[in-house]
Amino acid sequence: MLIVVFILSLVFIGIGFIVTENNAKYILSGYNSMSEEDRRKFDIKSYVPYFRNFHVFLGISLLVISVILFFFVSSVLSGIFIVTYPIAAYIYFIWKANRFLKGSTKKQQITTYVAMGILFIVFLFIVFMFADSLRDNKVEVKNQTLEISGDYGTKLNLADIKSIELINELPEISFKINGFALETIKKGSFKTKDGEKVKLLINSISTPLILITTKDSKKIYYSSKETSNEEIYNQLKKVID
Repeated sequence: MLIVVFILSLVFIGIGFIVTENNAKYILSGYNSMSEEDRRKFDIKSYVPYFRNFHVFLGISLLVISVILFFFVSSVLSGIFIVTYPIAAYIYFIWKANRFLKGSTKKQQITTYVAMGILFIVFLFIVFMFADSLRDNKVEVKNQTLEISGDYGTKLNLADIKSIELINELPEISFKINGFALETIKKGSFKTKDGEKVKLLINSISTPLILITTKDSKKIYYSSKETSNEEIYNQLKKVID
C-alpha cells in the first residue's frame, strides 16, 4: 500500500508541473475546448500557479497523512483515505477554480455544479462501498445450510462440506479476480500463486483462520474481526458433526 501511495503522490505532484500558460490550450481539460472569446475571459495566468500549488499540496498531504494513518492509526483507515481524499480535494478544486472565469455564463456555472455533483456522488458511492465491505461477515447454520452473510458472502449445504479446519496462514495470493481488498481485509474471489481459485472472507488478520473445503474442492478462507475464530470453528464442528 505504501508503494501505491508513494507513486500516486508523485503522479499528483508531477501533474502540477505539466500545465503551463503556453500549453494550457492544448492539454488543460475544459480550457482546451473553449472558444478564443471564452479563453480571453479566463485568467490563465493566475490559474496555472493555483493548479500547480493545489496538486503539489495534494501529493504531499496525501503521502504524509496516509503514512501517519498507516503506522499510527490503522492500515484500513489509511487505505480508505487514499481513495476518498483526492475525490474530496477535487470537489474543492473545481469550486475554487470557478473564480478564474470572469463573467461566466449560466451554462458554465451549471457545468461546474454538474462536475462537482458527479464527484460528490462518486464520493458517496465509495464511502458506502467501504462501509458495506468493512462490516464483519457473520456465520450462521440453519436448515442444514451454512450461511456466511455480508459482502461477498456465500451459502453452502452442510452435505456439500468436506471439511472445516483451522490453519495458521493464508496461501500466497497472486491477484484479485473479483472483490474488495485492503491491507488486512480481503473479500471475494482471488487466485493463489499456485493458480488455484479461492474465496476469501477475511475480516481481520487474526489467526488461526478457518478453512472450509467443499466436496468439489472449492476452498473458502474465513476470519472474523468481532468473534474468536476458534469459537466459531468449535460451534461449526459441533453442528456439522
